[in-house]
Amino acid sequence: MQHIPKCETKDIDIFLFEDALKEALEPSDEYDINKWLYVPCCYSEYRYILGTKGNNPLICVGINPSTARPDNLDPTLKSVERIAHNNGYDCFIMFNVYSQRATKPDLMEKQLNSCLHKENMKAFEYILSLYSENTPSIWAAWGNIIEKRKYLFDCVYDMIELGKKYDARWFSAGKKSLKGHPHHPLYLKSDTPLEEFDILNYCESIRQV
Repeated sequence: MQHIPKCETKDIDIFLFEDALKEALEPSDEYDINKWLYVPCCYSEYRYILGTKGNNPLICVGINPSTARPDNLDPTLKSVERIAHNNGYDCFIMFNVYSQRATKPDLMEKQLNSCLHKENMKAFEYILSLYSENTPSIWAAWGNIIEKRKYLFDCVYDMIELGKKYDARWFSAGKKSLKGHPHHPLYLKSDTPLEEFDILNYCESIRQV
């Protein structure tokens, strides 16, 4: 199954994060809300959050969501879950730099939807705030896909600023690309260790190229 965007997100009503979260915390007939955090809690043209609940999560950040949903993870999310557990985390959260669904990143909208981005950043801060007693662990995991759209690095800078508020630590896993991009989770071995990642230095070095 692939997700091909039906339209640009500016042409649809965006479910604000707070409203979507409220609905996602209500009991569901489709999945166990005690295990899963899925916002919005129905399949749509965008997704803010998908992950499992626990006390020590690994927050994995990709570029944009595809078709995964609770109890129906795609190969990338299955790899994320395995690597999180093998690095000592009891759960994982999948987040994305941009929340528009598109199985093929080339199909992402060419212009940033500022409303969608704003709500996505609210979702990111919500995740960070949940685990503020422990230093949030963020795994940068987007590979070369970040080059697909110019606005993606601006989104990452906003995430860096939010991460600073919660003293978040950034990690990467696997070999970086020749340009320094952190490895995508797919095809990484389950026991791949996480390594400290200087996210700000990375962004600035890429911008200078």
